[in-house]
Amino acid sequence: MQTALIITGLVIASFVLLSIIGRRKMKNIPLVADNEKILNLGNSNFQHQLKNKVVLVDFWASWCAPCRMMAPVLNEIAGELDGKYRVGKVNIEQHQTLARDYKVRSIPTMVLYNNGQEIKRFVGVKPKEYLLNQIKSI
Repeated sequence: MQTALIITGLVIASFVLLSIIGRRKMKNIPLVADNEKILNLGNSNFQHQLKNKVVLVDFWASWCAPCRMMAPVLNEIAGELDGKYRVGKVNIEQHQTLARDYKVRSIPTMVLYNNGQEIKRFVGVKPKEYLLNQIKSI
């Protein structure tokens, strides 16, 4: 009985330790500068920038480690898109009303808009190829 408790305690302690180490690594992910093609969206220009385009909008925050992981992916996507396809970002810390109005409950949330109408919604970290296929399918 004592051996089982000791083993269980060691397993739980290992999971806690791995969780702490993982969180520290996630917090150390650096902020990446946005590609010049990325639209910085806010309350004043959100609707205008979505007109007559297909736009993948990333709702993010600087304290969100998965959002930081998505930044380089979105930069690459923005660099590869042209014409009517664009990538935009909304910092939910600065534009809380947009996040509330568009029912963003967790981040990162990426919403694909076509001429201002929501087409698809993606929550969490997604691979570049998947997002590019979703954008170009419209």
